[in-house]
Amino acid sequence: MVYLDHAATTPISEVALAALIEASQTLGNASSLHTSGRKARRIVEESREEIATAIDAQPSDVIFTSSGTEANNLALKGLYWQRPNKRILSSSIEHHAVLDPITWLAQHENAKVTWAKVDQSARIDTQSVIDDIEGDPDISFISLMAANNEVGTIQPISEIIEVAHKFGIPVHVDAVQAFGKIPLSFALSNVDAMTISAHKIGGPLGVGALIAKKTLALTPVLHGGGQERDVRSGTLNMPSIRAFAVAASESIANLQERHLRVSALRQNLINRIINEVPQSRCNGSDDQLEMLPGIAHFTFPGAEGDALLLLLDAQGVEASTGSACSAGVPRPSHVLLAMGMSESEARASLRFSLGASSTTADVDKLVAVLPGVVERARQAGHISRR
Repeated sequence: MVYLDHAATTPISEVALAALIEASQTLGNASSLHTSGRKARRIVEESREEIATAIDAQPSDVIFTSSGTEANNLALKGLYWQRPNKRILSSSIEHHAVLDPITWLAQHENAKVTWAKVDQSARIDTQSVIDDIEGDPDISFISLMAANNEVGTIQPISEIIEVAHKFGIPVHVDAVQAFGKIPLSFALSNVDAMTISAHKIGGPLGVGALIAKKTLALTPVLHGGGQERDVRSGTLNMPSIRAFAVAASESIANLQERHLRVSALRQNLINRIINEVPQSRCNGSDDQLEMLPGIAHFTFPGAEGDALLLLLDAQGVEASTGSACSAGVPRPSHVLLAMGMSESEARASLRFSLGASSTTADVDKLVAVLPGVVERARQAGHISRR
């Protein structure tokens, strides 16, 4: 099976798996005061330091959660409840783990929301956002992604962060898709909070982190034992936290070499699909420096994405029609619609995402079967429209 859905989740790396197994054999709740508990706590704190180093933050900035989704909910709801009765500024292409909590705040807390628009490459209109902030700075918080999870466009948000801070507005960045793929520095970015997740970088499922300045006031979403600065209660998942740290360290240590290799694979894939599949169109920016190294997003006019997905799967190739977190929902991608695509174009799109374990042979297999798959899907679509 050729796996081309690394943006959904990555295979756990050998070193992370070994760390997970080893830590799982350590008895003790990290909140307990006895010897076993102190040993578990030591593993958690050493892991916290490793993750802080990987993201260029202070250990005290790292708040462990069960996922990127939970970390986003803590950041967004936690910030709004500290700064209520102000509007929220985000973008129209955010992951549902950001869109849905903000929508919930609008529905249940009467929050006013401004959704920033993007261009045809899924790139935020920076000047428009800055003008919006300066025109009405009564904003609870701003939340923008570091890079889009569907198309792969890296977002130009540094100037927005600078302007926001002139007005005392906290900024949250969802970096789940970007962490471990491109250089990121929490300290240099000057954001107030940043979300990362283990399973996107070769770590285990079920663990993430909110990197938040210690001075940032957050209202807890979960209440209980008061763990993690008293903003995220719950027994710490020590084995997964340890594996997360190992994966983060490995990912950052190999970032440059992997970026070059995966970028070359991506470009090879793009060039060959455009040459082999008539009317195929690669989405996002033409500038590789503005794109994540592993995501290649295509539209195949006249073919249904779900049909393409199933036909590819039957040929031993696994890809995606968009975010796995909204898989099974029969609606076109909100990201593609925000980019100006029609519903039919959005439904005719696929994401191929590469990762550390991807090879030239994977690309060869995809290119060998894709032209026939697209042709069959187009024929099926033509028959169904009669």
